[in-house]
Parts: sequence; structure tokens; C-alpha cells
Amino acid sequence: MTQSDATVYIVDDDSAIRDALTLMLEQEGYLVRLFESAEDFLAAYKSEQFGCAIIDIRMSGMSGMQLQEVICERNILLPVIFLSGHGTIQMTVKAMKAKAVDFLTKPVSAEKLLNSVRMAVSESGRILTESARYRNASLLLAGLTERERDVLAEAVQGHSNKEIARHLNISHRTVEIHKSRIMQKTGALNLLDLARIALEGSTLIN
Repeated sequence: MTQSDATVYIVDDDSAIRDALTLMLEQEGYLVRLFESAEDFLAAYKSEQFGCAIIDIRMSGMSGMQLQEVICERNILLPVIFLSGHGTIQMTVKAMKAKAVDFLTKPVSAEKLLNSVRMAVSESGRILTESARYRNASLLLAGLTERERDVLAEAVQGHSNKEIARHLNISHRTVEIHKSRIMQKTGALNLLDLARIALEGSTLIN
């Protein structure tokens, strides 16, 4: 994913601000989508898009802070930058605690805004890569039986076959069979690779 693949979603009820931001961002090679309300954005957004959102704090209807709450609730993987002429320290702290990338105050310089967008796009790439790895690991682990998951959980903690057999009250040979099947089903190259897959899909074996 490169900068030219990134989409910047602008959510602001001020058409002049939307136009100014669009010109600035398109000159840098970003794709831009405009929304005059949070409701319009939520209706149009499709999950796991590469890019970021620039959101105004005060808008008619749903506010920017309320929109961020919905984004978090829906697990929308889109980094957020707030842009506001009415920001307060309390708002800034709340936004950053909810993992906003930045909180900018109008008027903002092109350099400052573009730096924030670059950071947000970089974060978007990291988030989407991690999400893809998690999905892949989850699919691999989903094919394991309950007993195989038990053996996997023990193995990635560094326990020997003998220890696993004792902990699970099964034979040493049964442990070997389970581990062989786990390696086949996950496609792991070795125990270290298996531990990586288990970590990335950890919710399925906990």
C-alpha cells in the first residue's frame, strides 16, 4: 500500500473547509471523499479501507466526538484526525485517549495537516496488516480440535512433550500425534512459526 492508494475521508459541515482540504490533499496524491455529516459518512463507509478520516468536532447532528465513539464501537479500522476551531484541552485528552492520531486547531498550516495525514496513513497500513495476519491465523487455528488447541497452548509455553502429556493426562505418543496434526493444519514450518501463528490468533486458544 502506497500513499496514492490511501483515501482521506473529510467529515465537515463547512463546504469551504472541505474544498480547501480537498485541494491540499489531492495535490499530494491522496484520494479524497467528502461528507457534510457524520451520518453520511457512516452510511457510506465500507470496512477496512486504507487511509484516514479528518473529522470536525462541531457539526449539525452527530458531533465529531460522537462519531469517534461509533467508530470505536463498530471496530472501524480507520485512524482519525480531529480538526476544530473550538477545541479544548478536555476534548483533546478525550480524543487522544480514544486513539485519535492528532487533534488540530483551525486554521492549520498545510505542513502540519499533511504531516498528521502521513502519520495516520502509516498507522492505517500497520493496522490493516495486523488485521490481515490475525484473520489468516484465526482461519488456521479454527481447524484445530479442542484437544489440539490444548496441546498448542502448552507447546507455545515451551513445555516438553512429557510435560504436556502429564498436564493433559494423555500419553506421550498422543501428544506427538496432536503436534504433528497441528503443524499440518496450520502450515507452521517449526515451533517458532507455530508460536507466531498462535500469538496472532490468540483469542481462539485462550
